[in-house]
Amino acid sequence: MTDGPPISDYGLIGDTRTAALVSSDGAMDWLCVPRFDGDPLFGRLVGGPEAGTFRVGPAGAATVVERRYKQHTATVETTWAVGDGRLRLTEAMVAEVSGRLLPTTLIVRRLSAEQAPVDAVVDFDPRLGVRHRRPRSHHRRQGLVCEWGALAVALDSTPPFRIEPGRPTSVTVRPGRPVTLVLAVAHREPLIHVEPEAAWDLLVEDEARWRAWTAEIDERLPFREHVARSLLTMRLLTYSPSGAPVAAPTTSLPEDPGGGRNWDYRYVWPRDASIGVSAFLSLGKADEARGFLAWLLHASRLQRPRLPALLTVHGRHVPAERELPGWPGYLDSRPVRIGNGAAGQHQLDGYGWVIDAAWAFASAGHRLDAETWRAVRGFADVVAECWQEPDAGIWEVREPGQHVHSKLMGWLALDRALAIADTHPLRERQRRRWRNARDAIAAEVRTRGFDTRADSYVRGYGSADLDAAVLVLPLLDMDRAESQRVRGTVDAVRDRLSAGGPLLYRYPPGRDGLPGTEGAFLPCSFWLVQGLARTGRRREAVDMFRAMVDYASPLGLYAEEVDPATGAHLGNYPQTLTHAALVQAALAIRDAPADAGSA
Repeated sequence: MTDGPPISDYGLIGDTRTAALVSSDGAMDWLCVPRFDGDPLFGRLVGGPEAGTFRVGPAGAATVVERRYKQHTATVETTWAVGDGRLRLTEAMVAEVSGRLLPTTLIVRRLSAEQAPVDAVVDFDPRLGVRHRRPRSHHRRQGLVCEWGALAVALDSTPPFRIEPGRPTSVTVRPGRPVTLVLAVAHREPLIHVEPEAAWDLLVEDEARWRAWTAEIDERLPFREHVARSLLTMRLLTYSPSGAPVAAPTTSLPEDPGGGRNWDYRYVWPRDASIGVSAFLSLGKADEARGFLAWLLHASRLQRPRLPALLTVHGRHVPAERELPGWPGYLDSRPVRIGNGAAGQHQLDGYGWVIDAAWAFASAGHRLDAETWRAVRGFADVVAECWQEPDAGIWEVREPGQHVHSKLMGWLALDRALAIADTHPLRERQRRRWRNARDAIAAEVRTRGFDTRADSYVRGYGSADLDAAVLVLPLLDMDRAESQRVRGTVDAVRDRLSAGGPLLYRYPPGRDGLPGTEGAFLPCSFWLVQGLARTGRRREAVDMFRAMVDYASPLGLYAEEVDPATGAHLGNYPQTLTHAALVQAALAIRDAPADAGSA
């Protein structure tokens, strides 16, 4: 869209199969069906007005007086002051649909008025897919039905009133008489109508389940409320039929507004997913970890022992990257893309994250089954064999290189595989090969990956550039966390990659071979919090975490990046990796000893 809300204005509602972005003016500007990487039903966010929207809100001038998630739920409430009255929109998607005759996707939106009647508008304008196809529509006794071949949606309301697609409808909301709208989606299955009041009851039940799920988080955890919101966000972005978390629910939200750094993140990066799994495990959420490992076992079977850089939620090849002609992009940021060209890259670091997640699962007392351990052994064998080869690295650069962070994660892959082997069967020859490769990686990285002038590990062999990804170093125990090499690296990254305040660039701006610029990379700041906590500087870690809280959206969500000058969120949103890094930062603070001399 050429204008419209900032990225941070949007809230996320979801059902663990797909998700929608909803703005503070009541517009649902992004929703893909029937799953995260499906066709957009409402795509105005990056497709402009022709791509469709679903707005429910005040008909005239109004002021937002409160916007929040209902505590420990996935329900968004927006309240406007309108003349002498107040209008509230409560909206969410029903996550738990198993065991009952319910549509897979069920969206509930309720308008309620206080103090005085308020005029509202319902603008239901679905346009499916890359060509913004209008539906065939007709009215039934229950409400409106729209169809596009194998896809159908039903929009019902209480009290009932006639809604036409693409034509705003006025309605007066009176105190004590809420207006409830229910959107049901069916893809290659019967379309099920749900009475609005019954749908509201389902939503209330869902809220109780989310509160119970959140109540399991340790009450003593630092920054518990921020952790809870991040965990809920990560759970909403996990595709429940397979257990696979997507990187973000959106495509082509720009890292450089007006530029071409626009990518499709509606897929599963095993790296990002593994970081999230470790965060869930650290808080006792073993089911999420078990589900992901089972998905990974299934998804990687055709390419094993190689680990794909990314996959679809069903474990298939990601579509080839292509541009959508005619899509204007968010803030005229073109091209809008679907698919992702990074799918064919070799990324060594992914093996480290995945095996580390398996190790965390085993360390929590959950034995790996034979097939999972066989897959992990295969991944470790690949690392032992190919760790010396150049790769695309965590930042997915188009020209492979000898990335220090990739080598560190190769070391971690072998170290964690050896640790798992202490309680799982492994041939002695294989054990020796892993140990020898692990030690060779450490020796080479210490020699070729460290710059004595900068007193820091660097981005790549022969480079003086720094890389915020090497902030994982204090977590690995390749070098002792209290060693000067580790502390020097943390300090050098904080100093030389600073974007102001607590913000960091992931590497020196302009050093990735792509046109345009980018903002500060938010996960890096939370990795720095971890690094400070692990190197004995808990007070600094706490202060930095507090500073990062100020960069959250009004609803506590984080994108991939922010503009250091304005604080505007950049890139796909909300970002699973950022929220996972936040959780891990809070855990590092929890586990860090108090600073010397502190109370």
